Amino acid sequence: MTSSRILTLIIIFVIYGLFELYVFSGLRYTFKNPLGHKVLMGLYYFSLLVFVIGIITLFSYFSNGYSQSSWWPNLVIGLNVTFFFTKLFYVLLLLFIDLESLVSFIASRFAEQPLPSPQRRKVLKQIGVLAAALPFSAYLYGVLKGRYDYRIHRLTLKFPDLPTAFNGFKIVQISDVHSGSFDNYAAVKKGIDKIQQQRPDLILFTGDMINNLAEEIEPYISLFSGLQAPHGKYAVLGNHDYGEYVSWDSPEAKEQNLEKLKGHHQSMGFELLNNTQVALKQGNETIKLVGVENWGKKPFPQKGDLKKAFAQSQPNDFSILMSHDPSHWDLQVLDFPQKVHLTLSGHTHGMQMGVEIPGFRWSPVKYRYPRWAGLYQKAEQYLYVNRGFGFIGFPGRVGIWPEITVIELQKA
Repeated sequence: MTSSRILTLIIIFVIYGLFELYVFSGLRYTFKNPLGHKVLMGLYYFSLLVFVIGIITLFSYFSNGYSQSSWWPNLVIGLNVTFFFTKLFYVLLLLFIDLESLVSFIASRFAEQPLPSPQRRKVLKQIGVLAAALPFSAYLYGVLKGRYDYRIHRLTLKFPDLPTAFNGFKIVQISDVHSGSFDNYAAVKKGIDKIQQQRPDLILFTGDMINNLAEEIEPYISLFSGLQAPHGKYAVLGNHDYGEYVSWDSPEAKEQNLEKLKGHHQSMGFELLNNTQVALKQGNETIKLVGVENWGKKPFPQKGDLKKAFAQSQPNDFSILMSHDPSHWDLQVLDFPQKVHLTLSGHTHGMQMGVEIPGFRWSPVKYRYPRWAGLYQKAEQYLYVNRGFGFIGFPGRVGIWPEITVIELQKA
C-alpha cells in the first residue's frame, strides 16, 4: 500500500472519528430516563462493535475485490450501512439544532433577549432521535427483506411502424443479477418464478450476471435455465462480467473466467449477443433484436460496437437494442444512423436507495446518470433502464426495489 493511500485512510478515519464523537455528544444526555438512556447508548455502542466487525469482515472476505458473498458479510455490511445513514440523518438534525441555538444565543446578546431554554434544546434532540428511527427502520427492512422484494413494472409502448404481427408482443427484461451477492436460494427462486408467471414471448437479460467470478452463478444455473419463452432468451455482457474488479494471476486466467461465464450463459439457455443481432419472426414479419457488449463512460469498458452489431440491418427495420449502460443511449445510440426504436439497459440499480412515489422520483445516482431508472423518450426513440434484479456493495434495497420489467409492444 502506497504512502498516499495510507494518508488517505488516516484522514478518512479521523473524519469518521469526529463524526462519531459528534453523534455521541448528541446522544449522551438526550434522555433522563435511565432505561431510555441505557437502550439508546447500548444501541450506539453496538453500532461501534458492528463497525469494527465490518472492517475485519471486509479485509477477510473481500481482500481481492467484491466477488462471492454470503449471509454473514451481507448482514454485517448491511447493518453498518443502516447505522451510518441513521447517524448521518441524526447529525444533520443535530447540526440544525446547534446552529439554531447558536443564532438564538447571538441574537440574545445583541437584542437583550432571554437565552433559549436548555430544556427546549433537549426536547429537540429527543425529537431528532425519534425521527432517526425512520431511516433506521427503512434501511433495516431494506437489508433484511427489501433486497428480495421483487416488483413487477409494466408498461405498454406504442409504435406506428411496429410490424402488425408483433402487436401485443410481451417482453420481460431483467438486469444486474450479481449472483455472487445472493445468500438466499429460496428468495431468488421466488423472483425467478415471478418472471415465468408473466408468460413472456421473449426474455432479455441486460448484463452483469456476476460480480466478478464465473463460479458465482453456478448455484443458480438450474433456476435460470428453467425460464422459458417462445421466442427464446437473449443476453448481453455488463461491466462486471469481464472480471475487471479483482486481481488475476495472468491475462489468460481473466480470459478463461469470461469464457467460462459465456458457457454458463449457454447452459442457462441465454444466447449472448456480442455486437450482433438476430431476427425475431412472427408470422411473415420480423423485428431485429440487437445486442452490444458493454459500452459506458470511462473508466467502464467500451467494447460495444454499434456498427458491427447493425451491419446486417436494413433502414426500415424495427430494432430493439440491448446495451447494459444507459449512458450509451445519449452518447452514441440517439445519433446512430440506424433508428433504434427501443433500447433496454440496466447498470445503475437506482443506487438501490431512493424515493419513488407518484409525482416524485429521486436517487443519488441521478447526479451520475441522468437516465437512472424507468422510461425515457426522445422523438420516436425510447430507453428503458431496469433497476436491477440483484444487488452489490450495499446488500439491501431502500425505496428502489429489485425489478422485473414487463413491456408490451403495440402498434399505434
